[in-house]
Amino acid sequence: MQRCLQLAKLGAGNVAPNPMVGSVLVHDDIIIGEGYHQQYGRAHAEVNCINSVSNENKTLIKNSTLYVSLEPCAHFGKTPPCADLIVAHKIPRLVIGCRDSYKEVNGKGIAILKTAGVEVMVGILEQQAKEINRRFITYHEKGRPYIILKWAQSSNLQIANADLSRVLISNEFTNRLVHQWRSEEASIMVGTNTALYDDPSLTNRYWQGKNPVRIVIDKTLKIPSTHQLLSGGGKTIVFNSLRQEESGTVIYRRINTATDVISQVLDQLYQMKIQSVLVEGGSKLLQSFIDGGCWDEARVITNGQLVIEDGVPAPVLCKQSHIRSESLLSDSIQYYKSLPLNN
Repeated sequence: MQRCLQLAKLGAGNVAPNPMVGSVLVHDDIIIGEGYHQQYGRAHAEVNCINSVSNENKTLIKNSTLYVSLEPCAHFGKTPPCADLIVAHKIPRLVIGCRDSYKEVNGKGIAILKTAGVEVMVGILEQQAKEINRRFITYHEKGRPYIILKWAQSSNLQIANADLSRVLISNEFTNRLVHQWRSEEASIMVGTNTALYDDPSLTNRYWQGKNPVRIVIDKTLKIPSTHQLLSGGGKTIVFNSLRQEESGTVIYRRINTATDVISQVLDQLYQMKIQSVLVEGGSKLLQSFIDGGCWDEARVITNGQLVIEDGVPAPVLCKQSHIRSESLLSDSIQYYKSLPLNN
């Protein structure tokens, strides 16, 4: 199962909105096949695993044990049900990391297999399996995208100059790590001031992979059309109070700015099947997610050698659990997870 989880991670950034899944086929304690879900809309892990078995070992399939990090699908989507494939190959034993919380699957794949006489074991390295697909699980269980907050701050906990002029806080190595993070998420979000003053492109140009969908909250449409978010380079969703239309790669979505903006935005993103959001600023937008208890992870970069006098204070986390730390030259990175507000 540990090997299944290793394989599953290879699909990061390429399979959403599907989950990351790895699969291994074992005969007499020897791996004879393995595979993972490589690309959305293409073959699932179980298919790639079975297809990887060499010709001389194909007769062993019906006497082998299949390991898979997530419950096999039971419905027709972009591909046929993997549960049916396992039955068709007469695989007698199946070991599953965790159940699939998607309503079209949730327990149905297991039921199909058990009815067909397959011996099924569920819950092996279950927490690790859920952790890999925390975005997918949050999306289906909570009805909203998985939220990751990220910001960079000076040693005295400031994130920008007082006049909002652009200041480089993190170093070049950390910047590349941030671009890797971008490649792993479905979307990236900023507020009006960040878009206006920084004019970011919000691409992962320093890392290979697909660019995230760009999201900006611009209530009264202050951002000029010449800014990078609106002038090309990828799909952008603009949440505002004035327009509801699509213009080229820019999608304008209207929200009621007199009520809870964050809840409306997340509800619309859920309807648009966007499973994860990396929120990169500014301070006011980040704090609104924190105060509403609507976040799952936070990644805070601190440049220990930089001081910003009389700048913009960094957001302040509450109800968080510290997970781990790492350092990249002058920068330290702290990773946190959210705790329920009622804890």
